[in-house]
Amino acid sequence: MASMLDVENLTVRYGEAVILDNMNFSLEAGDWLMVVGPNGAGKSTTISAITQTVPYTGTVRYEGEDLRNKKSIELARCIGVLMQKHNAEFAFSVEEVVALGRYCYNSGLLSGKNDSDNDAVEEALKLTGLEGLRDHSVLTLSGGELQRTFLAQVLAQNPRLLLLDEPTNHLDLIYQKQVFRIIQEWLREPGRAVVSVVHDLSLAKAYGTKALLMDKGKCVTLGNVGEVLSSANLDPVYGMDVGAWMRQMLSQWTA
Repeated sequence: MASMLDVENLTVRYGEAVILDNMNFSLEAGDWLMVVGPNGAGKSTTISAITQTVPYTGTVRYEGEDLRNKKSIELARCIGVLMQKHNAEFAFSVEEVVALGRYCYNSGLLSGKNDSDNDAVEEALKLTGLEGLRDHSVLTLSGGELQRTFLAQVLAQNPRLLLLDEPTNHLDLIYQKQVFRIIQEWLREPGRAVVSVVHDLSLAKAYGTKALLMDKGKCVTLGNVGEVLSSANLDPVYGMDVGAWMRQMLSQWTA
């Protein structure tokens, strides 16, 4: 039986520069894979390649099917993508923005919503705690509320695989906690999986089941999150004693 996601010999080049170099990993249902590594490691490019937005060599398969063979609307029905920042330029309501996540199930831009669409939107609003803000203009939202709105839009697509590129990087602590707990709750349903690019190793360790450590476009190590995020693996990549630094930061709150 095929894995949910299989990435084989994935390579991305920009001119002479090799951004991703022969990446290989698989994802099973129930996995939350944390992609970590220093700046320039190729983490975001990995997400872009999976979503077919940058040219690559190699193969990316979803449930055994090469994603190159899927139309964009078919891709949106199985894979949802949340980037780290969104710009709200029009005074749509929260509910209207969330409902846009149903585009991949509609026959055209002017087609009306059906019961399945309404149910999906309501479930997404409920899961993200936005029911009370449904009529608010997105132009009035805080950064955390706006990010939850776009997360709800992605969840309304009803994907089975979520790809998250630094989804909380610019958010306050309370919103980081909210977003990660929402995703954790979403993942409890069978047949779902998540890939997250994260800088915060503490978040990776707290929520991930697996981790992929990258450096200079290559996979350094892949496996269970606790095994990958060890000093033996992290210190050479980051050029510092990561564990000692984390303990030093924690000591400021435990003294």
